Amino acid sequence: MKQFFLFLILLSFNSCQYFEKQVPSEKELLQKELKSINWKEVDEYPSVANCEKIADKKQRQQCFFQVMSQLIQEKLDIDTLSILYPELDTIEVKVTVFPNATMKFEPQFPKDSVAYDTIKIDSILHARLVDFPKINPALKRGLPVKTQFILPVILKAKGKE
Repeated sequence: MKQFFLFLILLSFNSCQYFEKQVPSEKELLQKELKSINWKEVDEYPSVANCEKIADKKQRQQCFFQVMSQLIQEKLDIDTLSILYPELDTIEVKVTVFPNATMKFEPQFPKDSVAYDTIKIDSILHARLVDFPKINPALKRGLPVKTQFILPVILKAKGKE
């Protein structure tokens, strides 16, 4: 009986090794998590107060783009840009929203657009595109991140509507 009891004790100590699992290291877990994150998309797009109440991610994004396009268009309508360049009906503006909620605007010109004074257009954009309402930056995993997008802005010539 003593031998049987001793045999059970030895067996129980040895059997613990069969249930032992390999615990992955922190680095392996981190690498696995980093690979699983889609860095090309954000969890929440930038937003303005008017769009905050929209729950659907795509509709909120559309709302933000519409509001931004409209605001840029209104700010450029009061300028002479459409008079200086009447053939320029649409301009693409690259908008960068930084994590600290500041914005940067850059006009995007086609490669063959030698006819336009890009420096003059750029300076007009920088002068007019100020005093925007508060922008909430995009979020990735709950942290504010930098986002960039290109908005087509329709320029209306004064007197032509």
